[in-house]
Amino acid sequence: MTTPEVLFVCVHNQGRSQMAAALLAQHAAGRVHVRSAGSAPADSVNPAVVEVMAEIGIDISQELPKKLLTHDVAAADVVITMGCGDACPIYPGKRYEDWVLTDPSGKGPDSVREIRDEIDQRVRALLAELVPDTSTA
Repeated sequence: MTTPEVLFVCVHNQGRSQMAAALLAQHAAGRVHVRSAGSAPADSVNPAVVEVMAEIGIDISQELPKKLLTHDVAAADVVITMGCGDACPIYPGKRYEDWVLTDPSGKGPDSVREIRDEIDQRVRALLAELVPDTSTA
């Protein structure tokens, strides 16, 4: 079986998509190839996002927002968008989902923790679908 490819996309690639990619990578432990990107990437990852991810043992302090490239979408089996709308190229045969999540920009750690936890629940469910024999505990 081939390794599923998942691409998380949000406009700035500094919050939601970074958290989702890091959480899926952590839970999947190599069983899923994970990328994240943004249609208009920011200069750096949101500091509150870095902080709340560190609280659960995931260091994303060295991550940088990446530009969404057509080949990233083409390579993905699943594309999860988080508010980028029409900026995401559409390829026939790809699975697309739009996760409606609060944007962590300008929010403090308490609010960002809630967003992180919601993303974590969705990521665990996605992983269970993609790799059904995987324990996500």
